[in-house]
Amino acid sequence: MANEKTMADAICSLKPGAEWALRSDGLEWLDSEQTEPTQAEIDAEVIVLQTAYDAQLYARNRKEDYPSQGDQNDMMYKDTKNSTTTHADAVEAVKTKWPKNNKGPIE
Repeated sequence: MANEKTMADAICSLKPGAEWALRSDGLEWLDSEQTEPTQAEIDAEVIVLQTAYDAQLYARNRKEDYPSQGDQNDMMYKDTKNSTTTHADAVEAVKTKWPKNNKGPIE
């Protein structure tokens, strides 16, 4: 069974806007307009959401490794002024290190 956060995320994904509460003894369905999802539906949605989250690992890793926005702006300014490619090189290094196939880090 999913932990409370992933279960809550799955319920929100399956039944947007529904009224419900997670209690110590399980799910309490409060919505009279939407049907309560089954545990199998919730478990399947947890897998879908986890798969989508896992697929974005490269993006989370890239975000940590990119230079700050201020540093990137400075690089772009200096590249324009000096006809250099410092910014493009820095971005490409991060993209190479963390490829979209999540096989990184590639040093």
